[in-house]
Amino acid sequence: MFFEREEGGNLAVLVHIDFPDESKREDSDEFLELVRSAGAEPLALIRGSRSSPYPRLFVGEGKLEEIRAAVEEHQADLVLFNHSLKPSQERNLEKELQCRVLDRTGLILDIFAQRARTYEGKLQVELAQLEFLTTRLIRGWTHLERQKGGIGLRGPGETQLETDRRLIRARINAIQRRLKKVRVQRETSRRARVQAEIPAVSLVGYTNAGKSTLFNRITKADVYTANQLFATLDPTLRRIELEDVGTIVLADTVGFIRHLPHKLVDAFQATLQEAAEATMLLHLVDAASHERDDNIAQVEEVLEEIGAADVPSLMVFNKIDLLEQKPRIDRNAEGVPERVWLSAVTGEGCDLLLQAINERLAIKIVKGTLELEPEQTRLRAALFNLNAVLDECYSEEGQCQLQLRLPQKDFRQLLSQLNMAEESLVWVTKP
Repeated sequence: MFFEREEGGNLAVLVHIDFPDESKREDSDEFLELVRSAGAEPLALIRGSRSSPYPRLFVGEGKLEEIRAAVEEHQADLVLFNHSLKPSQERNLEKELQCRVLDRTGLILDIFAQRARTYEGKLQVELAQLEFLTTRLIRGWTHLERQKGGIGLRGPGETQLETDRRLIRARINAIQRRLKKVRVQRETSRRARVQAEIPAVSLVGYTNAGKSTLFNRITKADVYTANQLFATLDPTLRRIELEDVGTIVLADTVGFIRHLPHKLVDAFQATLQEAAEATMLLHLVDAASHERDDNIAQVEEVLEEIGAADVPSLMVFNKIDLLEQKPRIDRNAEGVPERVWLSAVTGEGCDLLLQAINERLAIKIVKGTLELEPEQTRLRAALFNLNAVLDECYSEEGQCQLQLRLPQKDFRQLLSQLNMAEESLVWVTKP
């Protein structure tokens, strides 16, 4: 393509180094899941520990020899590092090992490239890949380099490396223009939902927490699910009906992961905006994971980064079928739902989740007994058409009294259509 590198394949030697600094520490089990999700075949896992990365090769000379021996023994054609490598470190390692070397960010980008299905998703992945690539270009050909002079020996005035960078930059600009149009369309859809006062609820959480399984369970959708990291990449939206809220939009979003590369966060800003603009977040947690608390912290870190930290959220602890837990709702001192325990696979507790969402969003419900004057028959008929009347009776004076329950937005919309002021209504029991 734009540069010469060793050919890659699926037979991989994995490298995981432990560092005392918590901010540089990665999870080796999660690394294995990433590798399998990418379709690679892990042949060996080389572990080690260092106080800090070695500048030239990331690992020391002794560990490099161990990696080289594993590559030769297993005839591997790929070495995967569970860390972010500098472009120079990647190049030096490839030169030493004579095989393709890929770091954690490159691995995640490869998985994203496999999972992208929509036009927007493919554009976002390509953008992230190209921005990742710009720092990793090396000299490919020499025939276009600047020459010292002489007829027939002068080049076009730029090296092949500069040409490659210029072509990539042009492609990046083209993709960004297309994504800008997609963002405008998505923003228009969001504004329409806001104007219609349709609540938006976004599923967020660590990758492989079960978001798509729960999404399918609640919406009866057919979103792709698999026991692998980043099974879902493109956002999916569905409408569902709740008793006290009416229509809401539920969005299934891409999963988060620790040390999610900033380029990915930037590239997927349009998709992640669904979470930032949501009325409420459902923070799905794998309750059976040993890294549960750490995963929660990682998701909250990404939410902070995309500007969604202040969006009201409901914690949903999934996979209780793997634990000795019963489905339940945990409430705070005021009785407001804070956590729901359920199993998306078996469906246990999903009714409790809908109940909790209903309670959290149903803060604008009109409930009360309305007394109507004889000339307000149009209002009475319209309320019956909305199925908002729970009971009807007449007072001793013969006044019609309707016991109502309906979303406030529907009630106000109805009064506007009938050109009636809310202050003119007479309530027996106020909403």
